[in-house]
Amino acid sequence: MRLDHLSYAAGPDGLAGTAQRLGKLLGRDFVDGGVHPRFGTRNMTLGLAGDTYIEVVEVLDHPASDKAPFGQAVRARSALGGGWLGWVVAVGDISRVEKRLGRTAVKGNRHRPDGTELTWKQIGVNGLIADPQLPFFVHWESPRHLHPGAGADQDYSLACLEIAGDPHRVSEWLGESVESPLEDIKVEWVAPHGTPGVLAVQVQTPAGLVRI
Repeated sequence: MRLDHLSYAAGPDGLAGTAQRLGKLLGRDFVDGGVHPRFGTRNMTLGLAGDTYIEVVEVLDHPASDKAPFGQAVRARSALGGGWLGWVVAVGDISRVEKRLGRTAVKGNRHRPDGTELTWKQIGVNGLIADPQLPFFVHWESPRHLHPGAGADQDYSLACLEIAGDPHRVSEWLGESVESPLEDIKVEWVAPHGTPGVLAVQVQTPAGLVRI
């Protein structure tokens, strides 16, 4: 179990505008990640050290976005002006998570602009919708070299997550200590005074620490 990626919902400036704004802060450009046909969304990604990445995601005007929980979550966050949607944990055996949560993982796929298809299974988005401090889980089926964080510039790394929430609640959701997937990342837990969830992310860049 490890931190896989962080999702940021596009704001009023749309996918490209939001990605350009964040990329300017970080000093690196996001790349076009393509479309999630099952979820009615599309994204742009920026790889980080440690096989992690940040995605900026936008909902499409497509029936899938109304039916899929992920599309619903993105739409709701963007409607509030955009911002951090949540964090995602990669697991080696998603069947264990299915048994613990009592539900079945759904298939996910993304078509990159070059025609490459990425495939995975995911579970727990409804948990994120109900309680935004909770991550959801992903099991990659595509080869490791196709992962959005593979081959990333090692000068860019996730330094700290600021989460409004309760680490004990998150540990219960994970089925193990929250320190496990975040062992190499500093986490600042803040008692929520409103909606829980990811408040900010600090990224180490060649120009210094950037907080988004």
